[in-house]
Amino acid sequence: MKDNSLIKMIGITKTFPGAIANDEVDFDLQAGEIHSLLGENGAGKTTLMNILAGMYQPDKGTIGVRGQTVQIRSPQDSLKLGIGMVYQHFTLIPNLTVLENLMLGFEGGLFLNLKRAERKLQQISESYGLSIDPHRMPQDLSIGERQRTEILKILYHESDVLILDEPASVLSSAEAENLYHTLKLLRNVGKSVILITHNLKEALAVSDHITIMRSGRKAAELSGDSLRAMDPKAASGKILELMFGAIPQSASSDVETVLVDDPLLVLKNVEVLNSRGQVGLKRISFSVRNGEIFGITGVAGEDQRLLAEVIGGQKRASSGRLHYRGRDITRLKIAERFELGIGYITADRINEGCVLNMALSENSILQNYNRPPFSNFGILDQAHIRSFAADLISRFAIRAIGPEAAVSTLSGGNIQKFLLARSLAGKPGLIICNSPTYGLDAKTIRFVQDLLKAESRQGTAVLLITSDMDELFSCSNRIGVLFNGEIVGLMERGDATTEKVAKLMLGVN
Repeated sequence: MKDNSLIKMIGITKTFPGAIANDEVDFDLQAGEIHSLLGENGAGKTTLMNILAGMYQPDKGTIGVRGQTVQIRSPQDSLKLGIGMVYQHFTLIPNLTVLENLMLGFEGGLFLNLKRAERKLQQISESYGLSIDPHRMPQDLSIGERQRTEILKILYHESDVLILDEPASVLSSAEAENLYHTLKLLRNVGKSVILITHNLKEALAVSDHITIMRSGRKAAELSGDSLRAMDPKAASGKILELMFGAIPQSASSDVETVLVDDPLLVLKNVEVLNSRGQVGLKRISFSVRNGEIFGITGVAGEDQRLLAEVIGGQKRASSGRLHYRGRDITRLKIAERFELGIGYITADRINEGCVLNMALSENSILQNYNRPPFSNFGILDQAHIRSFAADLISRFAIRAIGPEAAVSTLSGGNIQKFLLARSLAGKPGLIICNSPTYGLDAKTIRFVQDLLKAESRQGTAVLLITSDMDELFSCSNRIGVLFNGEIVGLMERGDATTEKVAKLMLGVN
């Protein structure tokens, strides 16, 4: 029988110091299909696709493309074979425009034909519903817009295979539906899509085939049609059992009532300028109380980031006041707010949350390296620093070979655990979490959400900024909705419904 595989990976094995990432893995991709790779953090999904994309070379195994055995030694080799990858942590050059990023490395000659490139981009954008301003800079884009640009970059280069790492994890429900529509359009014109995902609903909604990985091995390959024909709970249960060996309990939807006292954090008519110098946040007023989780949601974009950063100190308010424990902190710097007990966990864990090529031990003290017990008279206590990092690794179940491991060797979920561990070690009075479970598997999502709930029960205030409706409703005591830079709704959790929140997110009265 003829093998019609577009991509055929056989016996792929890849090891790193202290770990086997891929162990004799087989993977087939057909032309014109959507094929999902499911598995928990550290299961080996991204490593396998990094091999196909030329970022890593396998220790063993072979790769076939269109029936021919190939050697993929670099991303350039992969692109020449028509394979492009959108990484979970984006790769856009910050000082180039969207259009220049798309053209990078693929336009020859002495002069760049920007008009021709812009026409091509416009045609692709209209064909697949991926609109973007070609003249904007990456740092001015929301995370969702950066992802859209990365997808456009692959389409601009006319690749036949698109590998997408957690493509919908930063999107609202409406944006995710638009993405799924785009992926189906791509499939219908003969392109093949590989989704690396933890999201069961996402995989079941669009996949022709689903490959499940567990502990570096291929656990199963299932038909999307056969799973969709099953009862939804039974299908999810089957997948989860293959992923974890046992079905993890979901985070509790029962939010405990907290004892309230005077507000811990108060914002009064706060306004913040966005990256274009315009008013991005408009007259924001709310308070956060001790021991509560205050959830903020809205369509994924710059508004949420501006709100997190104006409280954390990364952005300055153009007007209005912020008070913490009764003190005016409007003009205080990041370090001063940290000293007062304000912890900030960024949505961009790779570029802002840590230094990838530094050890976990070094990253663990970035905010307080110059203070005892980590430093005495300007001399770092290396033994204490290593012990501190080792304790974080142990207490928060971070998968790492030790405190001297580089952050770059960790999966996205374990990096997020580390950032939470580092923040909570400082015993903050307020934790600002922007998209804390973005890109994580079901087990790690539960871990993070339960951790935030436990902190709130001990009296810590949590400002949870999330576009995930399940997370919003399962964790929050109160809910606020952002639309077009304004708080358009504030409500107790018991008064909120999915329909009410969704309408406010979209500006529907």
